[in-house]
Parts: sequence; C-alpha cells; structure tokens
Amino acid sequence: MLQQTQVDRVLPKYHEWLGKYPTLRALADAPEDDVAKTWRPLGYNVRPRRLHAIARESVSSYGGELPSDEQTLRSFKGIGEYTAGAVLSFAFGQRKAILDTNVARVLFRIFVGAGDPKAHKMRRHLWTVSRTVLPMRHVFDFNQALMDFGATLCTARKPRCPECPMQNQCASFPYDAAGPGP
Repeated sequence: MLQQTQVDRVLPKYHEWLGKYPTLRALADAPEDDVAKTWRPLGYNVRPRRLHAIARESVSSYGGELPSDEQTLRSFKGIGEYTAGAVLSFAFGQRKAILDTNVARVLFRIFVGAGDPKAHKMRRHLWTVSRTVLPMRHVFDFNQALMDFGATLCTARKPRCPECPMQNQCASFPYDAAGPGP
C-alpha cells in the first residue's frame, strides 16, 4: 500500500483492510469486487486483485500460509524479486536483499553516483550491490533502515546531504540537483 502512496493516505486504508481481511483465508473468501473497493482510492488497482489471487492460491495450495521459500513465492503472479525479498526478510526473518525505489536511490547515490539508475543493467547492478551490503544479522532492521533513509534523508528531490552520515563514502556527495542523479 505504501508503494508510491503517502503514509497519511495509507493508514486509514491499512486499518480498514486488516479489519476486513485479518487473514489470507478471510481475503481469499471475500468477493474480488469487495476487495477492489476496499483498496480504493490508493491507486494501482491491479494490486488488490493480485493480492486476492495470491490469498486464494495460498489457501488452496498452502493451507492459508504464504510459502517461505523464494522460488515458490515468485511462482505467484505479481510477486517478483523485490516483493519476494521483502516478504522473506520482513515476514520470515530471512537474509534477503530488497530494492525498492528508495533503496535503489540510496545505493545508486552512495556506491555508483553516475549513469542512468533506471536502466536495466544498472538495476541488475543495484541488486548485486543490495545483496553485497546486506549484513549477516539484523537484516530486517537493515532493510527497513535503508527504506527509511531513502524516504526521509536521501530523498528524490531534496536530499539532505549536509546532514547525511554517509557523506564521506557517498559517490554523489555533494549532490547536484541539476546533475545526473536519480
């Protein structure tokens, strides 16, 4: 729900969603149109339908639980590398890298600094960087911190470089808003 939607808009919908669908089974049993209506006005309206389908498959094939292995998770329509990594890291405590928009921006600026951060080859490279910098322990905290760092300090439009603890290691410091960065 938070992907490209502000927290203050998401919170009421998040609580409503969990009130209506506290389990995968509850979500799977709900009519798809009701699920879609509950999601509105968050946008990306294919997401509630995919979540509904994932819940139904989880109930029918996995006893109402999400699988905890990457290959099975990625076999679900709508679950790619990022979502699988996030689920495995945050829900199952596994050592898995993530690469959302905020994390990609942070890793690009700190470790790369030049080029097109949206190019396919660069995204693959940023996945490699994300896996490489991942600590052996406290992965949940590390991934959450990277996401928060990108959302609050290393922001897309007005990064707070003078306050950044990564200045000395950052390939983009000082950040030039008119330059090639993301």
